[in-house]
Amino acid sequence: MSTLEAVSVADEVWIATALLHREHPERVDFEKREILARALKEGLVEPQRPGVSAHISSHAVAGKKPQPNDYRMLIETERGRRRLFRLGDPYHPDRKGKYAPNPSDIPSQYLPLLSWYETWKAAKSPNTIIDPLLALRGTGREIWADEHADVYIENLRRESA
Repeated sequence: MSTLEAVSVADEVWIATALLHREHPERVDFEKREILARALKEGLVEPQRPGVSAHISSHAVAGKKPQPNDYRMLIETERGRRRLFRLGDPYHPDRKGKYAPNPSDIPSQYLPLLSWYETWKAAKSPNTIIDPLLALRGTGREIWADEHADVYIENLRRESA
């Protein structure tokens, strides 16, 4: 990449967040203002573009309705706090976009972050966000443990008729 201006706002936010994670491996997440400050400190694009804050707040946040793009780069762990997207994190069904920069889209000094991220995103976080509906998987299985599911439904229908 020849000019830093070519770094997209989303990639700038991802780089800043990844750097924070690497600098503070003991931390699970970061306040939005910390990510904004880290992006400013990195100085990928000067002056800092106003879209950086919007990407941290919503444009790159996996759980929010995509408006206007569908990136899954960040997760809102709680109000005002973000971390990088991990495999297994829930995301809005309309968000099918990238969760990390393409290697050709970022300056070469940040390429090691992509290798680090490959390992980091696959590791299970102690605070991994669990989708509440998926957390119900397997509950109630004792109800039909001795009966095939189709037979169970048939019996319920017969009883209610």
